[in-house]
Amino acid sequence: MQNGPEDKAQSLGQSRQVTIDALCEHFANDSIPMEEFERRVEVAHRAGSVEELKGLLRDLPGGNLPARAENQAVPATRPRAKVTAAAHVKEQAFVVAIMGGAARKGRWSPARRNFAFTLMGGAELDFREAILPPGVTDVQIVTIMGGVEILVPPGINVESHGIGIMGGFEDVSGSGAYDPDAPTLRIAGLALMGGVDIQVRHPGESARDARRRLRSERKKLKDSWE
Repeated sequence: MQNGPEDKAQSLGQSRQVTIDALCEHFANDSIPMEEFERRVEVAHRAGSVEELKGLLRDLPGGNLPARAENQAVPATRPRAKVTAAAHVKEQAFVVAIMGGAARKGRWSPARRNFAFTLMGGAELDFREAILPPGVTDVQIVTIMGGVEILVPPGINVESHGIGIMGGFEDVSGSGAYDPDAPTLRIAGLALMGGVDIQVRHPGESARDARRRLRSERKKLKDSWE
């Protein structure tokens, strides 16, 4: 039975994500310099075939895509998050948005303790391609008449405990299986006449794409029960 265009696109997307994850690990292990890492990630996003993706890893330790990506199989385990060495981690960092906006996204390195404050403004914290510290990464949020959007990738543990006063603070603790080998993102704080929204998405995935993927996953799960 031949795979249709949708299956091939899904397989290419899985191979692309495996490639980007591998490049991030090589960068964190100092196997490639920053300029070359950024160039290869950009090429991976534009790649139209698995062969192109293989070429981005061929000269690096390990040398190729994992067999599961080449065989178009969905990973049996949770994706591995990108983690940096403890010695490279800052102790704290701040994101402030007052009557404006602020964002941390793409390839960036969160501190062990991150503080986000918004006043009549908004902030975006996108951890999907971030190089996380090992262990627990704390995110403390205070938003007043504003909002904070947090995007996290599959494959990390998320704990959230916050207070919403005339607003909302999303609690996603316990929404997925705990992985003792994965890093943990611990989110807490206060939303006063504002909101904190936490979403799980793959790197490069839009909110619309995420909804489509979830519908497809639910359909496949339902079909497997019948």
